[in-house]
Amino acid sequence: MSILQKSRMKASARQQINIQGVRDGILLLPRNRYRLVLEVPAVNFELKSEDEQDALIDTYESFLNSLPCPLQILVRIRELDMDKYLASLEDRRASEAEAIYKEQIKHYSSFVERLVASKKILSRQFYVVLQCEINSNEFDAAKEQLTLNADLVTKGLARLGMRCRQLGSLEVLDLFHSFYNPSQAKVQPLSEHVVQLLNNEYVRKAES
Repeated sequence: MSILQKSRMKASARQQINIQGVRDGILLLPRNRYRLVLEVPAVNFELKSEDEQDALIDTYESFLNSLPCPLQILVRIRELDMDKYLASLEDRRASEAEAIYKEQIKHYSSFVERLVASKKILSRQFYVVLQCEINSNEFDAAKEQLTLNADLVTKGLARLGMRCRQLGSLEVLDLFHSFYNPSQAKVQPLSEHVVQLLNNEYVRKAES
């Protein structure tokens, strides 16, 4: 693949994402569109009793019927980076004074290494994305509406036994970063400086 083709692919990806900025955890998109992302824990439905499953289904149906706005449910499946975990185990083993605990950590590390070598270790993360579209470029009005809707959705999910939380600005950008640059995201995580640069660029375009 030529350098020109790679450059076009990167430009196309940027156009598809088209994030203009992020403030207070809220994505700023073109044409006065805004998005807020909630991280939601999983509920192991299969381990529930039949009565508990029926209650969850009824509660979920009630939750869907009472939604204050459209939402998107996003399931993110990622391969866990076990290298950092294994490195932390090695650091712990090196600092452990008791020989018996050193040996236990060594055996456990060997077990994890064999497990990783035989199959991928995956994690599942769940998100709810709320949207808001207004007729004017007024961030405060959009934030107020999204915050109100997020509070209602959070309370509805709490009745299902799910305690969700809103992602911060850096976490929202990191979510996109891990989608489109999974390899780079492992070795070069985003920083608050990136958030500031993106917002400065958005302000500059808005003023021009």
